[in-house]
Amino acid sequence: MSGVQLPSSLSEETIREISEERDEPEWLLQRRLDAFEALDDLPLPDVIQTPGRRWTNLEALDFENLVDPLNQSDETERVAEGDAVVLSFTEALDEHEELVREHFGTVLDPEHNYLTALSAALFTTGTFVYVPEGVDAGDVKIRAEMNSRSLFSQTLVVTEESSSTTILEGTETGTESDDVEGERYFSNLVEVVAGENSYVQYGSLQNLDEETYHFTLKRGHAHTYATVNWIEGNLGSRLTRSDVETNLVGDSSETKIVGAFFGHNDQHFDVNARVWHEAEHTTADLVTRGVLDDEARSVYEGVQDVGEDAWDTSSYQRENTLMLSDESEADASPKLIIHNHDTEASHSATVGQVDQEELFYMTSRSIDPETARNMLVEGFFVPVLEEIEVDEFRDDLDDLIVQRLK
Repeated sequence: MSGVQLPSSLSEETIREISEERDEPEWLLQRRLDAFEALDDLPLPDVIQTPGRRWTNLEALDFENLVDPLNQSDETERVAEGDAVVLSFTEALDEHEELVREHFGTVLDPEHNYLTALSAALFTTGTFVYVPEGVDAGDVKIRAEMNSRSLFSQTLVVTEESSSTTILEGTETGTESDDVEGERYFSNLVEVVAGENSYVQYGSLQNLDEETYHFTLKRGHAHTYATVNWIEGNLGSRLTRSDVETNLVGDSSETKIVGAFFGHNDQHFDVNARVWHEAEHTTADLVTRGVLDDEARSVYEGVQDVGEDAWDTSSYQRENTLMLSDESEADASPKLIIHNHDTEASHSATVGQVDQEELFYMTSRSIDPETARNMLVEGFFVPVLEEIEVDEFRDDLDDLIVQRLK
């Protein structure tokens, strides 16, 4: 048994009603039912534990009140600037059912844990992005507003050989959710299948209100000569559990995971970046920076796993957290798991406060303390912002950081 009580609002009839309303094929209904049936035996996501303490308390989530499966509502805008096929999940089943069926669930096992299975059973929104062979599809923009107590989203990205695309996803709370009193829950699962010599960049910026609990798992498979890059920005929600992962399954495949978070009040961020090197000549770069103010808390785990057959691997990881108050708290656990001696790899993590000498230097030159502190915080994020190649996304993230500082 998982130890997590199944919400009374969930039943096989609930799953069937969601599927029937969307006129889904029988195979997808069966996958939903399989995920639902697995819930009794699945654990919550792993969290880091030290003697006497769990760093993130997912057991405290009240799914009985958070999950309202039949009243999900969102307003999602999807814009493709190039030749990518960009559809809602329902439209994709009408127009590209075989392609969806071939790839759905191949990167991210719906029964990975309790939260992934819950989402796979209940999702009502999401996006399908398909880039045919040889197409440079340009930017795809997804803007999602959550307007209900709970919302479950599923996104699938498929790029064929020698194609490319950049996907920019923004998630926030919609104005219609003002009618929903109390806490909310948003789940966002993303699968990326990057074909040979293709390029995918997936940027996600989450700014949900602080009455919302947020779970996201994004995972990509990079095949031979493929690149899967991630940008993960988290500023909203009360509690965020964010997992961003890449399996480098093809020779000479690459990934970069860039993360940024900024917490205040009593926000909690559980941020995880993981890479599996499974083939030869693979490269990974993990860069995360976060800032905490007030009583905010962050937990970070970074894992670089180098397999026995992953000859000539390059893998690097850096995580830095800046604390602006004595009441904030940060923990970091970078890990190297190496099963191959032909590897260049490093990892580092730092936690610290604003440099008092730098602050004194600036205030001694007539800059008021608050402005000086804000300038130092903006400067702290520069190494992450410089890693973001998309101007629009970089500007959006920078604007939210400035707003938070104000």
